[in-house]
Amino acid sequence: MITFVQKVGRLGLSICTELGRASFFLSKSVWRKPRTGKKLHLLAHALFNSGVLSLPIIIVSALFIGMVVGLQGFNILNKFAVTSALGSMVALSVVRELGPVVTALLFAGRAGSALTAEIGLMKATEQLDAMEMMGVDPLGRIMLPRLLGGFISLPLLTIIFCAVAIYGGNLIGVQWLGVDAGAFWNNMQSSVDFRLDVMNGIIKSAVFGVVITWMAVYQGASAVPTAEGISHATTRTVVYSSLIVLGLDFVLTAMMMGGW
Repeated sequence: MITFVQKVGRLGLSICTELGRASFFLSKSVWRKPRTGKKLHLLAHALFNSGVLSLPIIIVSALFIGMVVGLQGFNILNKFAVTSALGSMVALSVVRELGPVVTALLFAGRAGSALTAEIGLMKATEQLDAMEMMGVDPLGRIMLPRLLGGFISLPLLTIIFCAVAIYGGNLIGVQWLGVDAGAFWNNMQSSVDFRLDVMNGIIKSAVFGVVITWMAVYQGASAVPTAEGISHATTRTVVYSSLIVLGLDFVLTAMMMGGW
């Protein structure tokens, strides 16, 4: 029993220590002296790598997820003879939950792992140390643009995901299964609230973007500078980010719905 308590205590201390190091790393990266003119091209490069290169997997996944939601929703609503509410079901499911969460998980798997591998490789090849020797701040030049890139790109990817998923639901419900197009769009417009549904989804995605990019950048900067160390850091980024996104989704949903 004492051994078990000691193991739990050591695990708790290691988690708290790692969280403290990550928080200190984030604070050092964010509180940089702004040099807007010199950092715009770095931010544009980060947005391209994290946002634009993630578009194919986001669009394809959103289309098929919207089609699946439309098909399953039609089968469920057809039992109660209310297939005209399919538009509301697809839109609310996608905008409130599926859009922010699935986009964040895909973003963690593609952009998060790429960020960790990139920064880990820069550490392994001593590029970060070379920057410090030349008087260049790695946190301001490498870390901060990537943090801002994730914060900006993930909400935009979520909006694209929701639009494509709704189109996929419309494709199945209206074009294939014969749901009236007017009822599909009218019920969707009447049931989706911009502030309660759309804005809450965007807020969720912005929070997820910060957390995923923070985790990816920190894991890359703290990775052991070997091939095995970088691979382990990349795996930790995807696993930790996915778990944190799912946990944060519950917390944010409870807060937004007035449960807390």
